[in-house]
Amino acid sequence: MTAEDAEGAVDTDSGEVGSAEAESGDAAVEAADDQPAPRDADQSVAPSDDSDQLSATSSDADQPASTSDDSDQPATTSGDSGRSTPTPGTSEAPLRKGERLEDLPPEAVQALTTALDALRASIADLRFGLDLPGSAEAKRTQADLLAQLDNYVLPRIRTRTAPALIVIAGSTGAGKSTLVNSLAEKNVSRTGVRRPTTGTPVLACHPEDHKWFAEGELLGALQRLDKPTQEAAMAGLVIVPTEKLPQGVALLDTPDIDSVVEEHHEIAHRMLDAADLWIFVTTAARYADAPAWNLLRLAKERGARLAIVLSRVQQKSADVVLKHFGRMLSEYGLGDIDRFVIHEAEVADGRLPDNEMTDLRLWLAELSVDEDRRAQAVRDTLNGVLNSFRTRVPALARHLESQVAFRAELRSDVEAAYLSALSTIDKASKNGSLLHGEVLARWQDFAGSGDLMRSLQLRRRGRAAKQAPERVLAFKAAVRTGLESVIVAAANRASEEVAARWRHRSELGAKLGENLDRPSDNLVRHTGRAIASWQDHLGELVRTEGVAKRSVSKLVSFDPESLSLIFMVAMFSGSNGEGVPHRLVNALLGAESLRGIGAKALSDLRARIGMLFDEEAMRYVQALDSAGIPDESVATRLYQATYNLEVAR
Repeated sequence: MTAEDAEGAVDTDSGEVGSAEAESGDAAVEAADDQPAPRDADQSVAPSDDSDQLSATSSDADQPASTSDDSDQPATTSGDSGRSTPTPGTSEAPLRKGERLEDLPPEAVQALTTALDALRASIADLRFGLDLPGSAEAKRTQADLLAQLDNYVLPRIRTRTAPALIVIAGSTGAGKSTLVNSLAEKNVSRTGVRRPTTGTPVLACHPEDHKWFAEGELLGALQRLDKPTQEAAMAGLVIVPTEKLPQGVALLDTPDIDSVVEEHHEIAHRMLDAADLWIFVTTAARYADAPAWNLLRLAKERGARLAIVLSRVQQKSADVVLKHFGRMLSEYGLGDIDRFVIHEAEVADGRLPDNEMTDLRLWLAELSVDEDRRAQAVRDTLNGVLNSFRTRVPALARHLESQVAFRAELRSDVEAAYLSALSTIDKASKNGSLLHGEVLARWQDFAGSGDLMRSLQLRRRGRAAKQAPERVLAFKAAVRTGLESVIVAAANRASEEVAARWRHRSELGAKLGENLDRPSDNLVRHTGRAIASWQDHLGELVRTEGVAKRSVSKLVSFDPESLSLIFMVAMFSGSNGEGVPHRLVNALLGAESLRGIGAKALSDLRARIGMLFDEEAMRYVQALDSAGIPDESVATRLYQATYNLEVAR
């Protein structure tokens, strides 16, 4: 079929294998001259490290893969003379005779399973509560890792003799479903013009292998179906047995990797994460597109066994297209992978002509009958996945650490604001600023009315004079109110400062600080209780430790409550011992008692204010906790679980 004929052809698969695209040949020819590298593809990816194998007896498998020196040679073609068939699973040296994946000792399997279970638990415990840059990607990575562990890694470790699962992946309209139908010689997957055609994943296998996939743990999260249903959609897996497929291998048709339906895109990558081998399908017109090379890069990073089917290749441009495609693969480090070419041909009843399928069928048959090579391919992909954990899991831990670091920054803002508030109160208690307004007026009234002198009475027949409790109580209340106002004002400034700092950091900080830019409703009540309790404590200190000088005590008696108030004025006056309260208390109790009681009283007051501020700061801690931010130990456990997995391997 020529390109001109193809323009009028009706493609039953609308872009599936074998449907003609009018300009595919010309586009490919131009690409050979103008495109030395894939569009938008990153060619700097280092090869995956596949050196760590599951079996202790796999030293031969660690030898480097042989790479063809002639990258311009065309890929294997179907239906022509000179046809050569690639051997599946030959990028590494084969296992020695008798060595298989299932030959791992039971204790090694148990150790590996235990390490993987611990790793899974550590990943599942992660919480990315802060909407920081990269958090959405971290959540996707977490979900991908859990799905891969549940759907592939753990089931494959436990059931190592299960048939190899080959996932057919590719871009929209590449012809994946047509390829599966042609290999199965049965319309197991829907094809057509409407895109996307494949919604629910479809798995085709030999009847003898049906039980493995119908009842096994591989892809265990998907509901098993006999046919697609609208209710199951992406949560289902249609399993279709066919005797035309060789035993020991199964084909899984997936949604498009570049589907406009986001759910299709996600499920396609989940299927690839559960694959033992990948068959990537692309067309002669689209093999240089970025989505294709993004998938190839992912396969290379994961160390997955890979084969490529290049479909819809026109005869007149085949040499140029294959030469250019081979050069691109070689430049990308994929020159030695198995390649199959399907020429442009008529699609009948959703299937390609048999002669176009010959080489691919032979490749599957060889993989089926050679158990050692199949086990080698499975092991290589499994090791590639485990190797990828070395970078994927630490990357997850690093993002978790960024969440913990951001939490620490927000917490430091809270601590700094309330330490500053406490420092402000310390200064106010020493520079005399507490004695103003109502407190100063009550002190002047107490001292000027004669009550001060009457509270210090010469002894007469062993009895003290009567006191004036009204002014004493009023002065005490004024001191309490003054302290309360200073503390509440400092707390108010601290809460405003925290909110401002959080807003300055990010929008996320502003969101977390909503309704936290003012003190709690209980602060005034709690502060009043704390100051009243402190005043009582100071009175007790004066009674128990404020022993008057021997020479004074013979002549003078004093009211401890009045003296404790005078003591407060002396503490807060900031007059460096020169004011009346200082001289009076010093004369009655002595300088040493003044210093000792003063230090204890100030320390106790500071501790009580600190407790009030701690209660206020807990509101911000609770806001951070409610966001689901973990502590540092979670990241540490994740690193430890990754290390334990390496030890178990």
